[in-house]
Amino acid sequence: MNKQYQPKSCTPMKHYALYSIIIATTIASCQPNKTETRKQMDKAQTKEALARINRVLVKEDREQIEGYIKRQKLMGMRESKTGLFHLVWGNATGDSVKKNDLVEYSFRVTLLDGTLCYESKPDSLGTFVVGHGGVESGLEEGILLMKQGQKAKFIMPPYLAHGLIGDANRIPARAIIVYDIELHKVSH
Repeated sequence: MNKQYQPKSCTPMKHYALYSIIIATTIASCQPNKTETRKQMDKAQTKEALARINRVLVKEDREQIEGYIKRQKLMGMRESKTGLFHLVWGNATGDSVKKNDLVEYSFRVTLLDGTLCYESKPDSLGTFVVGHGGVESGLEEGILLMKQGQKAKFIMPPYLAHGLIGDANRIPARAIIVYDIELHKVSH
């Protein structure tokens, strides 16, 4: 008798097992790498931790500035939306400062404890073009509140001054600085 080979049919149970393996493999291949997922979670946790630390530091800086204002009896000192504390006074002899104006000013920069960091000399006034950087963002913001001939006091938290590292010269890391300034000339 000539027997032909006939394949054995799979039982339904073997089909289910085979389909289950195929589905599980497909799902597993679609999942992000566990290492990558862990890195993303670590990054998110680090970002949140840094945000919490930043909120604490900003609060401490604000308390120090408010204490300084109270001790110095700086009546009329205002705070901008960015956190710049400013007081402008004096008779204006010219126009308001606008972006792209060249300004010339005398200045004195100190720490909250009175330590002198920088000071202009009569023959070397500070100059910069407003809106083009190169100076502290707090100074850029503050100068726009002034008119030629006026004087001002700006108190800048670190994030508006020299940040986490200072200026690597006379302003230490995370320093709050006080700018006393007189605006001599505004050129349009």
